[in-house]
Amino acid sequence: MEILEFGNPQSDIVLIQPVDDHDLEGIENEYVKIVRNSGKSICLKAVKIDDWNSDLSPWKAPAVFGKEGFGEGATKTLEEVLKLCVDKSKTYYIGGYSLAGLFALWAAYETDVFSGVAAASPSMWFPDFDEYMAQNKIKTDTVYLSLGDKEEKARNPVMATVGDKIRKAYALLKEQDVNCILEWNEGNHFKDADIRTAKGVVWVMNKK
Repeated sequence: MEILEFGNPQSDIVLIQPVDDHDLEGIENEYVKIVRNSGKSICLKAVKIDDWNSDLSPWKAPAVFGKEGFGEGATKTLEEVLKLCVDKSKTYYIGGYSLAGLFALWAAYETDVFSGVAAASPSMWFPDFDEYMAQNKIKTDTVYLSLGDKEEKARNPVMATVGDKIRKAYALLKEQDVNCILEWNEGNHFKDADIRTAKGVVWVMNKK
């Protein structure tokens, strides 16, 4: 697991973000937008994920596209992420896009280290995740959720549940008095991942 740092390594604000190669193509643009729109100096620690479907999944699940199913490596990944959060004088946020967004949300149920979560177009269709949220209490008070307005129109029947499930998640978090927003972006899942993630991070940081 490789860690790439962007920004000010001495900053009191640290953003943890699991990424793949595609995310890294836009990570510098994302960082610039976060700093410009938040007015804050931050250190962005991009955690390069080796096996996306396994390392970010909280439990095993069957394949929903292609033949590759989902593993249960999220616990181990979170253990590595928490090693980046040992300085108690700093404020830590976690964010991510797609399955990394789901991981970020899940992580905030497993630890109270993060002051806020930015889950941009998270994979809320992931089997049984809505039940997990209903049965557990999140350990942060600030959550950003977003989705592209065409994502729930996916042809894949499992992925097409993402709209209903993210609305349900938003309602649940509001019921629990979490400072939460659900923002709808234009386009499908593959549009403007860096811009969407930056928007989420800025919202979360500005709410603290």
